[in-house]
Amino acid sequence: MTILTQEQTKRICDRALSFSKADECIVTVGGSREGNIRFARNAVSTAGLADNTSVTVQVAFGKRQGTASINEYDDKSLEKVVRRAEDLARLAPENPEFMPTVGKQDYKASNTFSPKTDAIDPEYRAQAAAYAIEACKKSKLVAAGFFTDSSAFSTVANSKGVFGHQQTTGLDFTCTVRTEDGRGSGWVKRSAQDAARFDPREAADVAIEKALRSVDAKALEPGRYTVILEPAAISDLLGYMLYGFDARQTDEGRSFLSKQGGASRLGDKLFDEKVNIWADPWDKDVAVLPWDSSNLIARQRMDIVKNGKVNALQYSQYWAKKKGVAPTAMPGNILVAGTDKTTAELIASTKKGILVTRTWYIRMVDPQSVLLTGLTRDGTFYIENGKIKYPVKNFRFNESPVTMLNNIDEIGKPVIIGGDESSFQMSIPPMKIRDFNFTSLSDAV
Repeated sequence: MTILTQEQTKRICDRALSFSKADECIVTVGGSREGNIRFARNAVSTAGLADNTSVTVQVAFGKRQGTASINEYDDKSLEKVVRRAEDLARLAPENPEFMPTVGKQDYKASNTFSPKTDAIDPEYRAQAAAYAIEACKKSKLVAAGFFTDSSAFSTVANSKGVFGHQQTTGLDFTCTVRTEDGRGSGWVKRSAQDAARFDPREAADVAIEKALRSVDAKALEPGRYTVILEPAAISDLLGYMLYGFDARQTDEGRSFLSKQGGASRLGDKLFDEKVNIWADPWDKDVAVLPWDSSNLIARQRMDIVKNGKVNALQYSQYWAKKKGVAPTAMPGNILVAGTDKTTAELIASTKKGILVTRTWYIRMVDPQSVLLTGLTRDGTFYIENGKIKYPVKNFRFNESPVTMLNNIDEIGKPVIIGGDESSFQMSIPPMKIRDFNFTSLSDAV
């Protein structure tokens, strides 16, 4: 796929906008090249490269909206897709919560592109898989994993003068390693925008070590334990909580931040004072597009939780107008403050506890308290006197990330847990948490 330049996408947007007869028009041009390699049972199973480019046009007549897409850019095709969107808009019912598209925005470029990641080729992907496969064969282990990389561009424009264009890159690697008898399992996930920060050998070695150490797991009684949660174990738990920082959900009593009578917990200290969570599209490690793709509003740094206090809520255009405040963009990334301590250092300072590699199969139990249930997997270990003593059988847990962030003993060094435009990219540290609630045992490894 040829990555279209800003000049090329500007011409496409300008032509599409010129064909529109609607009250307002939004044009999005996007394209990506996504490579992948998958391996299982110590052999590559699939590999591929997918290219995709498209133009999407969204128009409105009053409160009636229509959207259409096409993957051709000549004038005839662009006019065709605009007319199709307009035909759909005329047939659509009125949207009672329709909001006009935004006026001109100031999009400050963020560093989302890496030449090293853009240059990834089939040989690079094969080598990433080969190390895990060969290392596992030598240790009589079985590997399965998936490596993906992407290079993309995104352009937005509307009939009110908005225009933005930017290139992005990223990669993700996951690897599960099992013993041949299936009694031990290890797992690792690595994400990066810059391939220079990814080491497939280091990643595979982590999964291999966990698999070897997790054989002959012992059963511990369920109960409340001090736990060290690795970043991957924390990320999904926090995700459930962070979606509750929505002003409308809060005002309508549907969020854990709601109070009786329609008030919110904005400004309340709900977490340990060590908890600081923010979004920043220009972060050097997890930069994201400087606009919210859903509404074209320019992103800004947002301090969501500051020293344990709820500091900000996200306002959609509709709810912002209803409440008489400025709308905010949806954050594209989430950053959680940490320290320079490694996971090994958190373990060394723990008298008794449990190390959790990963959480999965998470389900919401109670939205008002963000009580979640889920399971540990792929490496759960008992810690005693600062050392990992032995592997333990996996647990089911019932716990709320709100409670969890009130019970922090120590925080470690953040690592990147990747996402995309539909989910948060995260920089999250490992955490030592007291009184984590394990409710039952699981036979799965």
